[in-house]
Amino acid sequence: MIQASFDQLFAWCQEHDFAGHDPFDALNSRLFQSTPLAQSRNARFIWTQLVKRSPADFRTVIRVPAERNAKGIALFTLAQIANHRRVNTAESKAAVSEFFSALLAMKADGYSGACWGYNFDWQSRNFFAPRGTPTIVPTAFAARAFIEGGHEDEARSVCDFIINDLPRTVDTETEVCFSYAPNTNTRIFNASLLAAEVLASVAKVTGENELINLAERATRYVVTNQQPDGSWLYGAEPKQAWVDNFHTAYVLFSLKRIIDISIRKNEFQPALERGYQYWKNNFFLADGWPKYYDHDLYPADAHAAASAIVTFLECRELDNEALTLARKVANWTIQNLRDSRGFFYYQRRRFYTVRKPYMRWTQAWMLYALSRLLEESN
Repeated sequence: MIQASFDQLFAWCQEHDFAGHDPFDALNSRLFQSTPLAQSRNARFIWTQLVKRSPADFRTVIRVPAERNAKGIALFTLAQIANHRRVNTAESKAAVSEFFSALLAMKADGYSGACWGYNFDWQSRNFFAPRGTPTIVPTAFAARAFIEGGHEDEARSVCDFIINDLPRTVDTETEVCFSYAPNTNTRIFNASLLAAEVLASVAKVTGENELINLAERATRYVVTNQQPDGSWLYGAEPKQAWVDNFHTAYVLFSLKRIIDISIRKNEFQPALERGYQYWKNNFFLADGWPKYYDHDLYPADAHAAASAIVTFLECRELDNEALTLARKVANWTIQNLRDSRGFFYYQRRRFYTVRKPYMRWTQAWMLYALSRLLEESN
């Protein structure tokens, strides 16, 4: 079932040229951009949330084009790398090379190092990022792909972007917090830790003490801000004080990789173990249903499911049940959020299911998760 789901999903994504819509692409609306509302912070935020939360999709009506997304292409690249490690054929090798070329073509210009942004204007609660503004999240996932694919030079270039272009909202002898993007000082824990993962992973290859030191300090900042129950809030601002499944998974995944590089294992390992236990015990039902928040079943989100599968596999050394749990989440998602045409739905909400096939948020993540699950099961 997992192999068939992987094959059909890849075929569906390939048919659509790995391009599509995104939950946050409402500001790409040509209709909205033609109005004075496009200049209003509040209007941009409300419009984004209205389109994102609507039970019906009206992007065609408001003229939002289907496009490729840099993070989506990075995830597709990671999926093909995992698939190539498993099958090791000339065809799988060529697929990896093709996605690397696509990823390189999407780099942002004008920064100290390699970096990537989203293909839409993005208005969050705290800042506005115009289309193409590089942020650490797609950049870190691209770097992860380059590291796993053996392209260390490109990954090293990402470190220059992190060091020189990202503001440090906290910067002491013992701790550092990297901001989300060059034009903001927001403190988001999983984002700063993604930067630390890149620095640590590159330092493992190059042996640069500066990168190791920065990775250690950035990791300590996130570990220091772990909640007493083992959870992590999304960010440090009052409006960022929620705990959700996939951002917690991001933290655990990056923290595990940093520790595996032997950076302060004795110091950081307890935080990883407490965080993993909190996540495992509070975000999943016995049948594999992935809760979005620790206190609520709904919405059941395919993005949360996919990131959970990958994180369970990454943390399998902590837990003998991790592979079984990854399979449970995968099976539940296939049975409850998969369309007969091969793609995965966005969310199952309390009274209805949003069947929109978002390319980056859902399809790219699920392909990555299924490829990793097939690799580990094999």
